[in-house]
Amino acid sequence: MAKTSRYTPLSPWLFADSDKRRYSNWKTEKLRAYPEDPSALFVDLPTDSPSNRHAIDRMRSCIAKTNMAFYRRPDLSENKIDLLRITAALGLNRLDHNICADDDAVTSLEVKMDGRHQGYIPYSNRPLSWHTDGYYNDADHQVRAWALHCVRPATEGGENALLDPEIAYILLRDRDPALVAALMHPQAMTIPANDSEGTEIRGAVTGPVFSVDSSSGSLHLRYSARKRNIEWRNDPATLEAAAALEEILTGDTPYIWRHKLAAGEGVISNNALHNRTGFSDNKPAGRLIYRARFYDRVQGTEFNTVYGRV
Repeated sequence: MAKTSRYTPLSPWLFADSDKRRYSNWKTEKLRAYPEDPSALFVDLPTDSPSNRHAIDRMRSCIAKTNMAFYRRPDLSENKIDLLRITAALGLNRLDHNICADDDAVTSLEVKMDGRHQGYIPYSNRPLSWHTDGYYNDADHQVRAWALHCVRPATEGGENALLDPEIAYILLRDRDPALVAALMHPQAMTIPANDSEGTEIRGAVTGPVFSVDSSSGSLHLRYSARKRNIEWRNDPATLEAAAALEEILTGDTPYIWRHKLAAGEGVISNNALHNRTGFSDNKPAGRLIYRARFYDRVQGTEFNTVYGRV
């Protein structure tokens, strides 16, 4: 039996359709001076202090605006300890220990063909479709933020596309508020159980796509475009809403940013929607990306902190 996630109902003052004035105020502020491409979100980290306060504050400001920030620090290319110092400086401490993570809970994403990783697309060179991280986690273990750090880029391909979840919400709500309402239903999306050779690794999980955190007022999104991984609530409104979101993600909205991480570059996000193109390597040491997932949201980027009562 699917485990139903426990989520807070719609915010009565922002995300509910009944209060259009506050939504309009927030949308205006959100889109004011919104960056046109990821180049505006790059922060150069000092080599002598990866958690330099000025650089961290700049990253926090970018994340507060767009739910993501990029950084450069070439000498950090293989240093997990410094990566975790950076994330800790942003208030990210509670790591998600997913089943294929390394012993330190930071995952090494590279092509791996062994039994433990077999069948999981992140450990192949195949394209990775639109998703948020941990969309299959239950309500007590939702991934609120993640970091990707490039140790070695692929020779060809391996580019990420990213979309701010709040922008996805705006694009969907402006099309029709009923679409958002359907995806906020507590049974909107079910991720089937993960079974391996007759053993259940994880039970089925049911919950909304969009939800609102009661303590911070922040919007949260869980989503995957992998059709074989999803069981949508079988009603016309939900199916229409799922199709509309997919149309946004595969369309030409200028809010979708594309960037291929170079060695020593990384991106930290409040679980933004993202995908990855397929890739190929012509060198023995192929593409390697470190990924860290957190149950925390980046500190200081909570909705109530950034916007207050709009």
